Amino acid sequence: MVCAAVTTDAIKPFISSWCRAMINKSLNKSVPEGQRAEILETMLDLYQDNIAEHTAFFKGMSDTLDAIEAQGLKWGVVTNKQERFTNPLMVALKLTDRAGLHYQWGYHGQPKPHLEPMLLACKQAEVKPQECVYIGDASHDIIAGKNAQMKTLAALYGYLKPGDTPETWGADALIASPEQLATWISSALCH
Repeated sequence: MVCAAVTTDAIKPFISSWCRAMINKSLNKSVPEGQRAEILETMLDLYQDNIAEHTAFFKGMSDTLDAIEAQGLKWGVVTNKQERFTNPLMVALKLTDRAGLHYQWGYHGQPKPHLEPMLLACKQAEVKPQECVYIGDASHDIIAGKNAQMKTLAALYGYLKPGDTPETWGADALIASPEQLATWISSALCH
């Protein structure tokens, strides 16, 4: 099957919703489910084989992580992506030894927006949920954090879909950049 090329700008808003959403956005509605499933498997294999080939931090994120660590704070990753993808990506980005916790869905139970992964991550990091701030770029991130009684921040610099309205998600704050995240955390620590 030959498919038309899809621009990065067209697909970027669907990255947070993962592969099936990107495929659905990219393909004509007439493509049968069987072919979509084949494309999905090919996409996942290619992603796994090239996990960090073009991956880069959001502008300012590296400095933000440095600032968080300089304050002696733990940070980590809670994702709905499977272990087959998250572990190699964390290693490739040299984050495994830096992160205070790393939790991926895949084999632990319920994905976000369920609060289970949030609570398990807190247990792993040996912190109370009420002492945590969860940052996300999808409504299910904010719901999961709120359900776990965490402070929540909606990342406006993330992979928002057309029609997303993060101002309605109930986050404690909206942040437009990783630098704003560092400022928000510093301000929260002072209060």
